[in-house]
Amino acid sequence: MSRRLRPTLRLRLTLLNGVLLVGAGAILVLLAWLLVRDALRPTDELLPGTTVVLADGRSLDAGQWQRQLVDAASAELLAKGFVALLAISVVGVAGAYAVAGRALRPLHQVTATAQRLGEATLDQRIGYSGADDEVAELAKTFDAMLDRIASAFEAQRRFVANASHELRTPLAVMRTEIDVTLSDDDADAGEYRRMATVVRDASERANGLVDALLVLARSEAQAGGRLGRRTECDLVAGTVNALSAMRREMERIGLRVQTSMESAPVVGDPGLLDRLAGNLIENAVRYNHLNGRLWVRTGTDGERSWLVVGNTGFEVEQADVPGLFEPFRRGGRERTGARGSGLGLSIVRAVCNAHGGTVRVIAQPGGGLEVTVTLPSADAPAVTGPVPSAG
Repeated sequence: MSRRLRPTLRLRLTLLNGVLLVGAGAILVLLAWLLVRDALRPTDELLPGTTVVLADGRSLDAGQWQRQLVDAASAELLAKGFVALLAISVVGVAGAYAVAGRALRPLHQVTATAQRLGEATLDQRIGYSGADDEVAELAKTFDAMLDRIASAFEAQRRFVANASHELRTPLAVMRTEIDVTLSDDDADAGEYRRMATVVRDASERANGLVDALLVLARSEAQAGGRLGRRTECDLVAGTVNALSAMRREMERIGLRVQTSMESAPVVGDPGLLDRLAGNLIENAVRYNHLNGRLWVRTGTDGERSWLVVGNTGFEVEQADVPGLFEPFRRGGRERTGARGSGLGLSIVRAVCNAHGGTVRVIAQPGGGLEVTVTLPSADAPAVTGPVPSAG
């Protein structure tokens, strides 16, 4: 079937309107026919055998004359009624086709816009300005969807650009160190040892970034509770391990650590949950200052388990907090080549989403942050609720 003859929505609406119009017209003609046949009975009140003299001088029985009158009137009514019905149907169907086309014009705009969409044309919108009806709602919804898609594409482009830069930086450092050292004919063992140290540090940084990207991708792939591995574990274990791993760094900068560890049972992927706790602790230490404070609390109320990690540090506006969850954002500012991968809180949010939990960040007066992660307890894995007060 050709594209023009396919049963489009406009054609179906037109046919439906035509069927309803013809049906209503036919009913009206039928009612008029019945009324005429019932109304044209003047001889019913005359005596039997009464004759009627016509204008041409003929005499007819009153009953016979009545039957001729009713038949003639009925035939004329049906003939003219069907002609009128045909005319009204043609005009009605044509009008319905035009009205349906006008009403469905925004849908054609949606289709045309969708067909033109591409990575370079995501700025196009329908911009419907007609009546505030269902079609207008559809057009606005489509435009809003395009806004979200454009934002996602922009975030993806920014993510790829930042990831490329982050990976390119240690590779450039390694190549530079190797080229400089190899071009020095007088380089001794000490120079080669220094070069090896720089290359090792740069490779560790690149490896850490790759690991972080893999964890982020793995967490986002399991968002919505589609965890590939579910094991009952306790947030305390991962938190204690993370504190132990960062103990030397905490001692180096003189942090005062306060802990309140109560059992926080959850069901999920132990590897991802350990990475969640590790990222929070690492961020709290990395973005702290000399002789600062770090506090950690865990607990449960039977339905929810939580982990609270807070630290002192430089000031962050509460309005900048959402930006902390963007990949490669450090302290709400986008910058590459700095210490850390900038994926810490992005991974935390992805892990929380994968486990059906929530994460809340509060900027502290005087500087620093307090991050509260809330996950369904092992006793009630499907229950989530408001984040408990971090105090």
